Amino acid sequence: MATRYPVSSIVGMRQAMDRLVNDTFSPSQFGTIWPASTGDKGRALAPIDAYVTEHNVVILAAIPGVTAGDIDISIEKNTVTLTGEVPSVVKSDHAKGANWYLHELPSGSFRRSLTMPIDVDASKAEATFESGVLRLTLPKAEAAKPRQIQVQVGSGQPEAPAISEATDQE
Repeated sequence: MATRYPVSSIVGMRQAMDRLVNDTFSPSQFGTIWPASTGDKGRALAPIDAYVTEHNVVILAAIPGVTAGDIDISIEKNTVTLTGEVPSVVKSDHAKGANWYLHELPSGSFRRSLTMPIDVDASKAEATFESGVLRLTLPKAEAAKPRQIQVQVGSGQPEAPAISEATDQE
């Protein structure tokens, strides 16, 4: 029989509120629609890192305990949503009849939505899953890629650089 400690549920609630406040008010160029989902023990599921390179937006999500087929990815406008479920070890066949003295691995369903700060080309998105980490690479839309613009002089034509000829004097 599992022993329950009332303080642990209060601590879990406090941690969930801290995450909610931090996710809502933390300065980030990425807009998180939903804070991190929590599993059956109140621990965050699918924590995310996201960054922008010259050509791509890259999202990394740590989702150990699932297979690539267990993860659903949807992209609508500039919002990426990851959903899935991390199975419970406690409910697995391996753990039948076990007497647990410690159970910290998170489990349960998760849903993470992230709004990207720039336009992406969702049709060219690529996802890989290795060692429990999902890597989603979203190419920037052409309009969002950096461009060099040449400064025009007067008549709208670029100014040609002056070329001086070197002379051989001995």
